[in-house]
Amino acid sequence: MRGSIIKVSGLIKKFKDTVAVDGISFEIMEGECFGLLGPNGAGKTSTIRIIHCVSTATSGNVTVAGLPSHIDNREIKKITGVVPQENLLDVDLTVFENMRMFSEFFDIPKSEAVPRIRELLKFVELEDKAKSRIDELSTGMKRRLIIAKALINKPKIIICDEPTTGLDPQARHMIWQRLRYLKNNGATILLTTQYMEEAEQLCDRLVIMNKGKILKEGLPAKLIADEIGREVIEVRISEAEEPRLMSELSGIRFNHERAGDTLFLYCSECTDIMRKIVALNLPNVLHRPASLEDVFLKLTGRSLIE
Repeated sequence: MRGSIIKVSGLIKKFKDTVAVDGISFEIMEGECFGLLGPNGAGKTSTIRIIHCVSTATSGNVTVAGLPSHIDNREIKKITGVVPQENLLDVDLTVFENMRMFSEFFDIPKSEAVPRIRELLKFVELEDKAKSRIDELSTGMKRRLIIAKALINKPKIIICDEPTTGLDPQARHMIWQRLRYLKNNGATILLTTQYMEEAEQLCDRLVIMNKGKILKEGLPAKLIADEIGREVIEVRISEAEEPRLMSELSGIRFNHERAGDTLFLYCSECTDIMRKIVALNLPNVLHRPASLEDVFLKLTGRSLIE
């Protein structure tokens, strides 16, 4: 049985009068990928900054590998690799020099650091860019280099804060493959993301946060089944026409919600509903599998959050 490696209990983080994290609790097991999902301002980044010892909690308890998390705990930092949102790279240095400089923060001797850097650059497919300067790299290459940097200390825990934001599909899928490889080889990954497909691809378990609180926790597939069902039908229909459709669907079990000009019908078996819709000859109908994005939008709302 795997043991827990990160425990968060009653965590609160305040910035003056603003509560960024509001009494959340969760536990992460060794060797799993655990996701923190939520819109901007949900409290995801504030939470992970406390976990990897760069910010202090207002109250509550956080332990990592049995050690209390605080900004002076170098033992936690030694076993943690961090992929931040920003590409924190020295533009005056080459790819290899950036890696070498970062290895010195962990007191890794040169005889050990050099072959490790070469191995990591090969792992992220940047070995032919070792002598390139940072401004010669694409955005995707910079993100891959950030991942290589995060692995320089052979971390047990890898914290990825929105690792693929702004990347094209090819670069995103390549990073997913590398993260799955690391997890399959024993690393524990804590992932924050706003890409629901990314969470479905990578996460064993996840929590959905909003306004500093945890709304739901569980396995992605179970959350989809519990909150939505197996299928979704999207119908572009006016509010005036909605009662007629609902009358035709009476007696069929489903849930629904409206967002703008679209009615969303959630069901585990949508055959009977689709038969009725086809008979009504309604335009602009989409029948598709339910997804984690449906859960996310149902729980956090469809309105923009500034």
